[in-house]
Amino acid sequence: MPANTKEIYGSMVFNEHVMKERLPSATYRSIKATIDDGKPLDLEVANVVASVMKDWAIEKGATHYTHWFQPLTGITSEKHDSFLSPLGDGTAIMEFKGKELIQGEPDASSFPSGGLRATAEARGYTAWDPTSFAFVKDGALCIPTAFCSYTGEALDKKTPLLRSMKAISQEAVKVLRFFGKHVEQVISTVGPEQEYFLIRKEDYARREDLVVTGRTLFGHSPAKGQELEEHYFGALRPQVAAFMAELDQELWRLGIPAKTKHNEAAPAQHELAPIFDTANKAIDYNLLTMELMRKVAERHGLVCLLHEKPFEGVNGSGKHDNWSLSAGGENLLDPGDTPMDNLQFLTFLTAVIAAVDEYQDLLRASVATPGNDHRLGGNEAPPAIISIFVGDELGAILDAIASDSTYTAKSESKIDLGVDVLPVFPKDTTDRNRTSPFAFTGNKFEFRMPGSSMNLADANTVLNTAVAKVLKDFCAEMEGQEDFTSAAAKWVRDTIRAHRRILFNGDGYTAEWEAEAERRGLFNLRNAVEALPRMLAEKNIALMQEMNVLTPVELQSRCEVELEHYSKVLNIEALTMLGIARRSLIPAALDFMGSVAKTAARKKAVSSAISIHSEEQILSSVSRDTDLMNDACNRLDDLMSHLPPKRDSLALAGYFCHQVLPAMRELRNAADHCEILVGKEYWPLPNYSEMLFYV
Repeated sequence: MPANTKEIYGSMVFNEHVMKERLPSATYRSIKATIDDGKPLDLEVANVVASVMKDWAIEKGATHYTHWFQPLTGITSEKHDSFLSPLGDGTAIMEFKGKELIQGEPDASSFPSGGLRATAEARGYTAWDPTSFAFVKDGALCIPTAFCSYTGEALDKKTPLLRSMKAISQEAVKVLRFFGKHVEQVISTVGPEQEYFLIRKEDYARREDLVVTGRTLFGHSPAKGQELEEHYFGALRPQVAAFMAELDQELWRLGIPAKTKHNEAAPAQHELAPIFDTANKAIDYNLLTMELMRKVAERHGLVCLLHEKPFEGVNGSGKHDNWSLSAGGENLLDPGDTPMDNLQFLTFLTAVIAAVDEYQDLLRASVATPGNDHRLGGNEAPPAIISIFVGDELGAILDAIASDSTYTAKSESKIDLGVDVLPVFPKDTTDRNRTSPFAFTGNKFEFRMPGSSMNLADANTVLNTAVAKVLKDFCAEMEGQEDFTSAAAKWVRDTIRAHRRILFNGDGYTAEWEAEAERRGLFNLRNAVEALPRMLAEKNIALMQEMNVLTPVELQSRCEVELEHYSKVLNIEALTMLGIARRSLIPAALDFMGSVAKTAARKKAVSSAISIHSEEQILSSVSRDTDLMNDACNRLDDLMSHLPPKRDSLALAGYFCHQVLPAMRELRNAADHCEILVGKEYWPLPNYSEMLFYV
């Protein structure tokens, strides 16, 4: 670790330390109240903050500022404006005012909006999120912002997230008051584990499919994949270690608390995990992390792949969302050391269980993308069925509560789980279950379904909102109760009974679990086309509306955007496959066959007694595969010529899922078989072994 790590950490961030040091004390107190308590920011205060922020940013090399926001597709967006303000005498000053800090005005019609904005309705606004610190990147002061339309609808992923954080804070604060705790705010915290692949830049440049789509549309599995299991936590390649070291430095400068780095299970796959932070900050940090991964990799002759499934036959990449709740430094999902703390813990734990069960379809839809469809259920990631893993001991405790029976701990000490006395049980009572989509891991839940390229705002918005709704219902039931402890314990028991179907500690990959999940009435939404329409289920619309997170129109727009995105991705992939197959793979196979045929002819010219059996076999096999490729291209081309109208987004996405995707697989199968027959010098694409096992 470099000696200056402490000095560089947060050096490019306009954080609380910088504000306290540079702002007038009254201004600092005002902005602190805005950050901590959500108090409105006065324009005069904003003017002072903007002036000081500008001077600080210029010292860090900034010449421009940008409102940095998260549109409904893609990762982040920026529009840069110079601090420069020309004067009439031919000179200029550097200027940045409070109104420019608080609000910007990018074009709202050029971003996907799901019908919220038309081309003739271009006005949109960005609004500063003061709870996520501004920072300097690439010579620009970046101001984290929300993005909304002229008519007030949210056009981004941050706005609903902030609304959901407000909702869960309000309801959790009320719950804590029943336990005699008076706090101003409850914070949802997130720690995203980011998986990714690194390959050589020269291999990437020769793969049109990777360049255009982010994944290999062709490629036969290598003889060696990850079956020897030596890559996970293995020694880092020098080139990768150098990349990781520089990435750490870049992240730390931006105040991103990168903590853990290691090799992942698949060859050329790696992971980075940060320390937990407030949800909106953690998600901002993760978006910056993905951007920096790509930039830093290029400096080391590498390319960072963030697609969920860049290579068939080896593990894909996820982004594990570690989620918890915190109030005044207390983790609300920590069992605690006293029975009353346990009742508080059990209340919040039960609320999460009920929320995930009741809104499992909405949570599944929050991670539904074409890339993630290739990964979920692939014996490497959670299945598409959502269930909750709590471990054997905690599961036994919940079973005992639900059945009003006595729980016997592993230490053989018996604990009465009656209404009046609650148990004290160990904090780390759970094993790990890699097949579980939603696992309790001691003092947090790990949602393992999000894909590596995703913005985690969607999943956390749903999770926050669903739990907030259950907590709201809990508070309504507790109002006026004379014996809160008895009433809360009864609520825990009844709620666990009602939602036990979502609890599952076994192997989520088995066919038996799929059948059992169906018997329990759990959703099995196998792909994005099945999952995304669930966003508009009546109960889900009601949830988002009641908790003031998304209006019905905003939710409808998001469903529309995601369905359109699904079709656009598969359209690009199908056209890319056709281009590669027709312009590169089929000609390569024909060239190879020509060479083999010439060899056979030359051998016969020497002597008719010389065997050309090998050549005949090779020609027959390659010719068959080439015909299969050509026929598959024709079928795929025909399908692409008869697409349903774009105005019916669900029908179009369904067509791509059920018609186009199988045709793409057919083309790939033929090409991948041909690859192992055609000479390496003829095949135009670097193979998997070259890309995954570089030195």
